[in-house]
Amino acid sequence: MQPIKVFGNPASPYTRKILSYLRYKNVPYNVTWGDVKSNLKLINKSVPSPILLPTVILDEDSDPITDSTPIIREIEQKYPNKSVIPNNPTLALVNYLIEDYADEWLTKFMFHFRWAFDEDINNAKNKLTLLHGVTTNEKIKKTISDFISDKQTNRLWVVGSNKYTAEFIENNYQDFLRILNGCLLHSPFILGSRPSSCDFAIYGQLTQLINFDPTSRKIAHKISMRAVAWIELMEDLSGWHDQMNANSLLGNKLSSKPNYFNNNNEGWIDVSNLNQIKPLLKEIGNIYVPYLYANDTAIKSGEDTFELKLNNINWKQKTFPYQAKCLSWIKNEAKKLNKESIKELLCVLDKTGCEKLFN
Repeated sequence: MQPIKVFGNPASPYTRKILSYLRYKNVPYNVTWGDVKSNLKLINKSVPSPILLPTVILDEDSDPITDSTPIIREIEQKYPNKSVIPNNPTLALVNYLIEDYADEWLTKFMFHFRWAFDEDINNAKNKLTLLHGVTTNEKIKKTISDFISDKQTNRLWVVGSNKYTAEFIENNYQDFLRILNGCLLHSPFILGSRPSSCDFAIYGQLTQLINFDPTSRKIAHKISMRAVAWIELMEDLSGWHDQMNANSLLGNKLSSKPNYFNNNNEGWIDVSNLNQIKPLLKEIGNIYVPYLYANDTAIKSGEDTFELKLNNINWKQKTFPYQAKCLSWIKNEAKKLNKESIKELLCVLDKTGCEKLFN
């Protein structure tokens, strides 16, 4: 079987999301670092527009594809074993919502911390340059690193990091770490004892916030060593099973044979009792859902910017067309559910704020 080809960068949270996912699935792959456009041209493959990280080629006859969430769904069709999509339709939609929140909201934390502080800017611009070629000489490195930092700092406003939102982003990052810490007290993954695609999405963002960028790394180590340890485990789950816990260090015997979750019916949280992730769902409903609607309303009205109150703080940024698509895609996922599943969904999301997406 031909390995999947992945073109990306270690500093890309979405590249890290896909690579960790492929390792868990035990799917053969190879990864090519560096400039995606140049690498695709070397193998005579068409260049997608826009180029996103990662870009993936599923087999020799396939065109390159981008966008981590649909990439995972395509790979799931080809490799159904050890699925990361819950088989319960309601839980699958909850997973989709959390994955989207991680990809689209948590990345604001990552982008802000990377390009808002001098220490982090200096770290990022130099490391990003060298990730494209460790033999780059100092003169060229300075030229490229300055180009990268200028380009990215000028994009801060686009993703929502600005003088109006900076303090909120920094506080909300800390809030999220505390919420994640609480979730991990109950189970090793968000939706049970096996990982789902939302875990890989959260992991991808945290590889940068905890491992790459100095300021956010210090915050994480102070607030949640549990989250710090979790991303180390998430790096490679190729041999994950349900008997992995610290009790064996005390001499306790494992309770049964390990379950590697080849059966897609096992290991998921009971959809009728999502209490352990309610704080996370409330956070999404309180912050991300109103943000999506405000952005969508502004785009439909032809506005260039929008603002809203989040936790009594004024959030102001440029409209973000892609995230209007995200809102539409979430609603489209709900349209796949039957009436019984929609009723169940509204019940489990009641009073979280997320139910407003589906009423």
